[in-house]
Amino acid sequence: MIKSFKFENFGPLTDVGGHNLGPINVFIGPNSSGKTFLLKALYAMIRAQEETGRGDDPRDFGQVLSDKLYWTFQTDKLGDLVQKGGGKRLKATLTQDDNSSLVLEFGPDTQRKVIPIHNNLPERQANSIFLPPKEVLSLAKVIIKSGLQDKVFGFDATYVDLVLALQNPTQRGRNYDAFSRSRQKLESMFQGWIEYQSEGDKWVYRQGNSRFSINVTAEGIKKIAILDTLLGNRYLSPASMVFIDEPESALHPTAISQLLEIIEQLASVGIQFFIATHSYFVVKKLHLLAQREKISIPTLVADPKNNWKQFDLCQGIPDNEIINESIRIFDAELELIGS
Repeated sequence: MIKSFKFENFGPLTDVGGHNLGPINVFIGPNSSGKTFLLKALYAMIRAQEETGRGDDPRDFGQVLSDKLYWTFQTDKLGDLVQKGGGKRLKATLTQDDNSSLVLEFGPDTQRKVIPIHNNLPERQANSIFLPPKEVLSLAKVIIKSGLQDKVFGFDATYVDLVLALQNPTQRGRNYDAFSRSRQKLESMFQGWIEYQSEGDKWVYRQGNSRFSINVTAEGIKKIAILDTLLGNRYLSPASMVFIDEPESALHPTAISQLLEIIEQLASVGIQFFIATHSYFVVKKLHLLAQREKISIPTLVADPKNNWKQFDLCQGIPDNEIINESIRIFDAELELIGS
């Protein structure tokens, strides 16, 4: 599990760090503050750790990390990730709960190879995943073609990794109890499940004995079904990390609430979540979960000037523009009622 991180001059992230991180962690901030960038930076580092040394891949960690950064952020050279101006250098530090750590530093002239200053991260057998705001099932063939066959910029590595992970077949036999309960709740939310049919190289949505094209299935259903599939095919395990960008996208408020309940349940058995959101509903629900379960939910908040501060939802909802705008709308309604 990631216990702390710090990024300096990393794209839009001038200086942001998180410490004493927990099973559920939240990033809040206005557009262009770097929430998605932060999620992808953490994902690239963790996924490089997981891919190093697997199978017959001859690459060392530095090569795997360099490739993951390149295909995740899709810049002409890795030095383009360094914040412009004044001879700045990108600095990144990540520490895990076993006190192992990774330290990177490079400048704007760096091409395709990053050599860590320090790295004693152990081999990692678990799989982590990045879940984007939009579903990927209806675009799976396009993502695979552009990312793996044509090797062109377009869909970044987070999309390619996700599509490949979803193609693993559902495993038979006993699953983790928390995973089985979560899958039952997820499938009851959309009254069915999705499955990959290798003979037709396509995804279908199933309700009982009925099958429907994935292209005519609601986006919210497909989004929930993605998590269900990753639990069912055992790609995820209790040691996994899940990075979710805007979990509220395409979901009804009731479904959002149910999804967050499931996330809390999965976090209680070991999965670590990092969530970026614009939603007052998500923040409020996580605050209530923190209060009910008496758990810490570290929350990093960016202000309009991209200054980041860390709070904890178990101690209350921090001041931020999501909450402030909700209050302004409420006050405007009161003014209309009183006029």
